[in-house]
Amino acid sequence: MSETASAAELLAAVEASPRAVAVHDRDAWVGLFAPGATVEDPVGARPHIGRAAIERFYDTFIGPNGIAFSIDHDVVCGMTVFRDLVIETTMSTGVTLRVPMHLRYDVERVDGELKIRTLHAHWELPTMIAQLLSAGLRGLAAAAKLTPQLLGNQGIGGALGFARGFVRVGPAGRRAATGLLGHAARGNGEAVRAALAPGAVLEWPAGTPADADEFVARAAGVEVGKTLVAGRYVTVSVETTAGPGIAEIVVARGGRQISAVRVFLAE
Repeated sequence: MSETASAAELLAAVEASPRAVAVHDRDAWVGLFAPGATVEDPVGARPHIGRAAIERFYDTFIGPNGIAFSIDHDVVCGMTVFRDLVIETTMSTGVTLRVPMHLRYDVERVDGELKIRTLHAHWELPTMIAQLLSAGLRGLAAAAKLTPQLLGNQGIGGALGFARGFVRVGPAGRRAATGLLGHAARGNGEAVRAALAPGAVLEWPAGTPADADEFVARAAGVEVGKTLVAGRYVTVSVETTAGPGIAEIVVARGGRQISAVRVFLAE
């Protein structure tokens, strides 16, 4: 069977996720994923791989909370849906956290049905924790409840794996990523090439390789919006001549050069 799907089909497959979350339908939500699927939430934390791990992820982070999705826009590129959104999480103590995100869903056909193969949630864990701790007693109570939930469902290894989400490329990586896009927008190919690590991958749109000159030509006038840092990734909401998109940028070791840029644009 064909591995392709229309944008409408892909969006419908992805939109089933917030519907299941809203009504706390654990089986429906877990059933959206392909066998052996991966959930990396946040990016940089240890991934949850396979049905049992994804069930534990749901029990820890989704089931106990009220979660609302506020979608800015979706970008469908190939078999990927990249969502630009804010998620509002209301925890059991009543504290509500507002977390800007980019959610990348890679989708595949399994026995004729569209299933999520990988979910990469780009959001800033330190920012969320700061919101939680600034919420006063209700925030502290929510943090106190989350810890035993995390340990009970994920174990010590899982808790440590979640804590890896605090390790990010930081301000230097953010500057390197947005700086490269700025140089490209202004047509400064020399500065773009200087910002790239040896062997860097450029794709515009994602899946279509480009050399530095082609990348600069396609990026002319691009405007940079919401920027998130998670793990070694910087994701950026961009406005291009072809419409809105999301740039996924990988920062090289050292935090000052870029090893990959993939710009997801609607087809």
